[in-house]
Amino acid sequence: MTPFLVADCVSKTFRGRRVLSAGSLRAVAGELRALLGRNGAGKSTLLKIAAGWMQPDGGIVTLGGRSYRRPRLPAFAEQGVFYLPDHDLFSHAYSLRVQLEMLRRQFDGDSVDSAAELAGIAGCLEARPFDLSGGERRRAEIAAILVRRPTCLLADEPYRGIAPKDAEDMSRLFRTLASRGTAVVITGHEVPTLLAAVDHVTWCTSGTTHELGPPATAVTNDAFRREYLGIANT
Repeated sequence: MTPFLVADCVSKTFRGRRVLSAGSLRAVAGELRALLGRNGAGKSTLLKIAAGWMQPDGGIVTLGGRSYRRPRLPAFAEQGVFYLPDHDLFSHAYSLRVQLEMLRRQFDGDSVDSAAELAGIAGCLEARPFDLSGGERRRAEIAAILVRRPTCLLADEPYRGIAPKDAEDMSRLFRTLASRGTAVVITGHEVPTLLAAVDHVTWCTSGTTHELGPPATAVTNDAFRREYLGIANT
């Protein structure tokens, strides 16, 4: 299947340090994909570039068949890309309901109450984000995704700081999004959780990426097992 979004041969240097030399990412409609890698490997940078949040030094991002050397987040958002950053999404100045309603109006999205019910935070809508637990804030982000109805979701470390039950529910919601045709790519270090949820694994290491395929195939890759999973090959 033709990917909806592709970041191809992307490079990026920060203060003289080359983070990415030839990284690639593909978001495919109806698939839940994981971008895995050690801290500092460049996966968050690659995700930000694919979303148009950060500009690459080299490489091309293709969205919906059109190629961009200088991708921009607002233009990508108009075409259905939702970038979920690795920090809190919401402002502490307004209630969760007010912010979700803003999102709904901007993108002609789905019902806030229905999204909150599906995400398990219906009782938190009148609260401000600083009153919520870490798990509730992650669920609120899922509600934002459901309201937004993205064509493509790029989520950076969505499982951070949450309990196993919240992670299980979040995986189920990501699977639901993919089943509805959304192209979903997520990063994280919760390896068992991610491998149990996703359809495809991309490994980011040494400035580049490797497409490892389905999780069952990925875990048989000798280098991935040794260098990322820490499993000695026999």
